Amino acid sequence: MENKIRELRKQQGISQDELAKACGVSRQTINAIENNKYDPSLKLAFQLALQLAITVDELFHYEEER
Repeated sequence: MENKIRELRKQQGISQDELAKACGVSRQTINAIENNKYDPSLKLAFQLALQLAITVDELFHYEEER
């Protein structure tokens, strides 16, 4: 699953630590999600989308294998 978290976070001037605190997770969790090493729970996905002012559908997308 690919996401736009890093791109949106940087555009909005939010650090990984600030986003993590707003969502109640660690900075390492945000880093892992941004690097596609961890898929967030549905609850966390909605929290991230809310903090970044975007819908969950716009924030995450799946890359299909060819």
